[in-house]
Amino acid sequence: MTGTIRLDIFADPVCPWCVIGKAELDRALESRPDHPFAITWQPFRLDPQMPQAGMDHVAYMKMKFRDEKGILAAMKPVMEASERLGLWLNPSLIQRIPNTLNAHRLMHWAGLEGAQTPVMSALMRAHWREGKNIGNPDVLADIGAAAGMDPGMIRRLLATDEDKAEVANREIHARQRGVSSVPTFIVADSHVVTGAQPASLWMQVIDELTGA
Repeated sequence: MTGTIRLDIFADPVCPWCVIGKAELDRALESRPDHPFAITWQPFRLDPQMPQAGMDHVAYMKMKFRDEKGILAAMKPVMEASERLGLWLNPSLIQRIPNTLNAHRLMHWAGLEGAQTPVMSALMRAHWREGKNIGNPDVLADIGAAAGMDPGMIRRLLATDEDKAEVANREIHARQRGVSSVPTFIVADSHVVTGAQPASLWMQVIDELTGA
């Protein structure tokens, strides 16, 4: 039955709740190996106004949450959820918040090769656990290579404007459809689930879809 119902996931690898939401969904899928979902990852930047070169992590967080107290308050539920799920995020390693357009271009090419989920997993791990700059073409090429893609081709494509418009237009289309935050999940192009929902909800959805 796997792959009979489309599940579109709008996510950005630098979004902490996207990491949490993916982990919860993964748990549900592992517990329901005969799930019906065919997953497609869709581009959606958490901050589309991010400068092309990205921003210093601390400066960005202070801009969003005012001061250290605000940052700690915003990150506390994220860290609690990540520890509960065994993700062990390490935001202290992050030096820059990248513009993720190129990461989403990599995801677009990964989709052509059936490698989207491992590439998204690697993008999230590189940013949140390893503190790597996923706006860096070499980092993106290495991530693609680990998923079986051609790193030389990735570098060549990233040096051009190839598929920038395609990815940007898909994000614009999503916003026009009403997607305003990530993660957002759309089941069968009709049912919308927003936020990092618990695995139990996804298990229930799968059971209803499969008649279990």
